[in-house]
Amino acid sequence: MDDLLHAQKILVLDYGSQYTQLIARRVRESGAYCEIHPWSMEAEEIQAFAPKGIILSGGHHSVYDDGAPGMNEAALAQQVPILGICYGMHLLARHFGGEVSPSATREYGHALLRATSKGREFPGGFLSRGEGRVWMSHGDHVTRVPFGFETLAMSDNGILAAMEHVELAILGVQFHPEVNHTEDGATFIQGFVRDICGCSGLWTAGNVIEHEIARAREKVGADRVILGLSGGVDSAVTAVLLHRALGDQLTCVFVDNGLLRLNEGEEVMATFARHLGVKVIRVDAEERFLSRLTGVSDPEQKRKIIGHTFIEVFEEEAKKIDGARWLAQGTIYPDVIESAGANTKAATNIKSHHNVGGLPERMGLKLLEPLRELFKDEVRSVGLELGLPARMILRHPFPGPGLGVRILGEVKKPYADLLRRADAIYLEELYNTGHYDKISQAFAVFLPVKSVGVMGDGRSYDYVVALRAVETRDFMTASWYPMPHDILSRIANRIINEVKGINRVVYDITSKPPGTIEWE
Repeated sequence: MDDLLHAQKILVLDYGSQYTQLIARRVRESGAYCEIHPWSMEAEEIQAFAPKGIILSGGHHSVYDDGAPGMNEAALAQQVPILGICYGMHLLARHFGGEVSPSATREYGHALLRATSKGREFPGGFLSRGEGRVWMSHGDHVTRVPFGFETLAMSDNGILAAMEHVELAILGVQFHPEVNHTEDGATFIQGFVRDICGCSGLWTAGNVIEHEIARAREKVGADRVILGLSGGVDSAVTAVLLHRALGDQLTCVFVDNGLLRLNEGEEVMATFARHLGVKVIRVDAEERFLSRLTGVSDPEQKRKIIGHTFIEVFEEEAKKIDGARWLAQGTIYPDVIESAGANTKAATNIKSHHNVGGLPERMGLKLLEPLRELFKDEVRSVGLELGLPARMILRHPFPGPGLGVRILGEVKKPYADLLRRADAIYLEELYNTGHYDKISQAFAVFLPVKSVGVMGDGRSYDYVVALRAVETRDFMTASWYPMPHDILSRIANRIINEVKGINRVVYDITSKPPGTIEWE
């Protein structure tokens, strides 16, 4: 099978930046495939990857720190265009004989950039007006440009902000073009990818679909495939993509764990089984899941129980399907990176991912993951290209354990029933007022505490729900959404009046960091 999709690749070497995944996403948006690998990637691996260009990420180290990551000599030996961002620029400067020094003050936040070179231009026409706003996040900075390099821009704080080799395609920037805060940053990265590295835009949703369909047919042959359909975006896109590739060879198992959103089971069956013709088996396992969760309050333990129980139920159904040789999963690229500790640096396990490494070997099934190379926004683009309803594809993320991690503490059926109804009212009002599409993620959280209230002429003593809404581009950082007070008031009134058992509604105004987006 000809692999034109991956014929032009950009390699991102990770030096520990919080923005590394953003770099990769911007490269993908520029129409080129890319992967994130450790800064210490071996020479043989880099050569086998055969990149058209290499990007050195930022990082939290100083080049002077003991044990700080160093320049990957094998990357330079590839003789392909190099872009060093922040720490990556410092490495380039030191390697070629320049100087890097600590700044008197840390430069963090917006800065004004001014072009200094008359004859050389930034990639993609970046800074074509001669100046622009960029995002800085650094302590050290380059104080002497190496021989053979030319200064392209300075910040309004007098910091050298960009340099380029006069003969080689090697560019270093102090600012972060990958973040939204940098004006025309995406244009800069696209210019590097397209104009300097020579990538022609092969990475598109249509080409991804065509490639994965051919790949699935080649791998699976005449075998049967089973897929755990959750109703979420990732498994939904996986189901439709594989149905297009394999038809009736695919059987989806939809496990209703009792922790889904209001009417979600019926909506999944209507969309996939009746409208799209996908073969779906629905299993009602609510009692089994909730009984296993009795008395369990720890969030990570709840995730593990829900994940293990799902595998157990799924395995039982898989045994009933004759000829099943493959298990399809909606694993996406961030799942792979994060579950491996980013595969590039030591990472704290904030929460486990339910769909990576959870398949018991005793099932004896081979793994099929057609979305494994895609970021979430790419999955959505593929889903829309496949014809899935926009309201399903563009809806906010829903955690794998479902309401199990939106009910604080022990999970009980009455709690889940109350939360389902409150959450449905919340989202309905957001849709009706046009705010849903402005928000990156919104949901209700059940708090297992009671408070005193007044209902009519009587005293009430009922539960509390918290409403959460955030704005974010990458879900690594997020700001709480400034919901208009009249809309919050209407939502609270509806929940209290329509959901018997809830008498208080609060709004979460915690950003990430210090909080996480989900409460558990």
